[in-house]
Amino acid sequence: MIYNICRGLLRIIYAVLFRFEAEGLENIPATGPVVLCSNHISLLDPPTVGTKVKRKVHYMAKAELFEVPVLGPLIHRLGAFPVKRGGVSKDTIRKAIGLLKEGNVMGIFPEGTRKAGEDSAGKKGAAMIALRSGATVIPVAIIGNYKLFRKMRIKYGKPIDMTAFIENPSSDVLEQVTEAIMTNIRTMAKQG
Repeated sequence: MIYNICRGLLRIIYAVLFRFEAEGLENIPATGPVVLCSNHISLLDPPTVGTKVKRKVHYMAKAELFEVPVLGPLIHRLGAFPVKRGGVSKDTIRKAIGLLKEGNVMGIFPEGTRKAGEDSAGKKGAAMIALRSGATVIPVAIIGNYKLFRKMRIKYGKPIDMTAFIENPSSDVLEQVTEAIMTNIRTMAKQG
């Protein structure tokens, strides 16, 4: 309930402040596990990725945020779960895979850090989580820079075909999947 209320408020705020538009929402499956893999340019990216999506989107968030009064309980209720600094633990990976195996949607930023360059390499975590959970991978591109009253867009691409990676796994399958994800994100971002 609180998720739907917050999402509704954010839709209004984003429409007014950023003239926010979304395209490709039809590419997100209505059911089943989904990983939304997006570029990462701002602290506002998690709500940006999930605002227009009909399904609840879960995220990993820095563990320190859960210690902040009011904010910690709120982001927990909104579907975030903690990840410790210095790397993603096995428990965090298990939590992510578990959420996906239950048929949920996760938002992941493969670059790992904000404001990475347009040709920055992605980290392998998103690929590993997607492959282990059997989730559909949707590349997402945030286009714009969060300047007030300037148009911002988000594009949800077509699902990445994982068949070749699953049927013919190689020793560098995580690198191959990660590169496929990042190539799709970069292409959409450049197309604007």
